[in-house]
Amino acid sequence: MPRTHATLPRLFVDADLAQSAEITLDKDQSLYLAAVLRKAIGDEAVLFNGRDGAWLCRLTADSKKSVALQCVEQIAPQPPRLDLWYGFAPLKNERLDYVIQKAVEMGTGTIQPVMTQLTQVHRLKTDRLHANAIEAAEQCEVLNVPEIAPEVTLERLLACWPVEHAERQLIFADEAAASASPLETLQSLKGKKVGLLIGPEGGFSPSEREKLLSLSFVTPISLGPRILRADTAAVAALAVIQATIGDWR
Repeated sequence: MPRTHATLPRLFVDADLAQSAEITLDKDQSLYLAAVLRKAIGDEAVLFNGRDGAWLCRLTADSKKSVALQCVEQIAPQPPRLDLWYGFAPLKNERLDYVIQKAVEMGTGTIQPVMTQLTQVHRLKTDRLHANAIEAAEQCEVLNVPEIAPEVTLERLLACWPVEHAERQLIFADEAAASASPLETLQSLKGKKVGLLIGPEGGFSPSEREKLLSLSFVTPISLGPRILRADTAAVAALAVIQATIGDWR
């Protein structure tokens, strides 16, 4: 998005965006623009929907209950859908929010909650995960909002992987592996579709780790000599993947 538009409010909408299209915001978004930001008729905002790129839009109605905008021009094309798959064992409260936000910022295309034997959280609010992903995209000028996949057990994920992700290699952060740089291992996956799996606090159970290491579609990596918290490990692994074989190159 051009830097001249970077200071404008950015909102995710479900509606189609096109030249001269009229968009009516929902109640919460209307309240945010009209009451919180005090935007009035003639003011501008940026809207995106994950399909049609980013659009500069101008307010045509500024009721606190129903703000309407008209699309003026597309200011950024829609980029290709992001391909990086990210699976993680859910964490508690704020740390869960943090993981979702950082996964969006780091360029994941699918976010998959995975229930393991040592997972601390067993009931997820999918709406909250989706809201966090949208908020992160709004704040960071991301036009692709990742899919939030339904939670799945690790056992089922691994059983279905060869069918559902036949051409994708699953990278798993192995906290029990000897300390080593992951760069050489990741370089060997260059050109392949990949996914990343991060375990819970306390790591994978011995039986889960044994199962992971036995599968041909799983590639273990070390994240260095220190024990990382699960949320830190997620950011570190996503960064090194994107820098080595992802879209940072």
